Amino acid sequence: MSWHNYVTAISTGAITFIATNIDDIVILLLFFSQINYTFRPRHIVTGQFLGFTVLLILSLSGLFGGLVLSKSWIGLLGLLPIAIGISSLVNREEDSLEEVSQETEESQETTITHLLSPQIYSVAAVTVANGSDNISVYVPLFASSNLESFVVIIVIFFLLLGIWCYAAYKLTNQKIIASVLTRYGNNIVPFVLIGLGVFIVLKSEALSLIKLAGSCFCLMILVKNNGIE
Repeated sequence: MSWHNYVTAISTGAITFIATNIDDIVILLLFFSQINYTFRPRHIVTGQFLGFTVLLILSLSGLFGGLVLSKSWIGLLGLLPIAIGISSLVNREEDSLEEVSQETEESQETTITHLLSPQIYSVAAVTVANGSDNISVYVPLFASSNLESFVVIIVIFFLLLGIWCYAAYKLTNQKIIASVLTRYGNNIVPFVLIGLGVFIVLKSEALSLIKLAGSCFCLMILVKNNGIE
């Protein structure tokens, strides 16, 4: 592989990643603004890498050929951030009360427990749901790449993903941004997640508006019942 091909693969990977993940900065900012005793930066970073890896795996059909996962099926993942957002709204008071009692438990968790943490999978679920458009871009990109170019692009993707997480974390430590997120973040995040999920489902045409409204109503009842129990 010539240096020209390397430069082309690097630039292509960088441009593609930035174009398809610029909105993830906002999502990461909101996640990092929610850090507490039970939701740590490692959960966010691990969940982001896990979710992005799933997106790449779903896009491999472009490299190896075969069937492409239907966009409408991927769009159904938009119900996940909706459920998380509804849960945050319904169970907000209970979560704040439980936070203190869980403080001592957090320090006793093992590495395996961290990897199995529901916080990680919540972040990963939002990442995958928000990445349905990524797949539609990555599939043809991988299909037009040889194995060497593919490896270079993947490396660039993960390097930039790390930079994305670091930049979002640093931005939340800026006084102005931190002040706004601290003051309004807890109230904004559930609605952002719900809005994101609605946008994903409707854009992918996975559900009609009426069916989506019915699904949200059912999710609200389920989450409320689980909270009562």
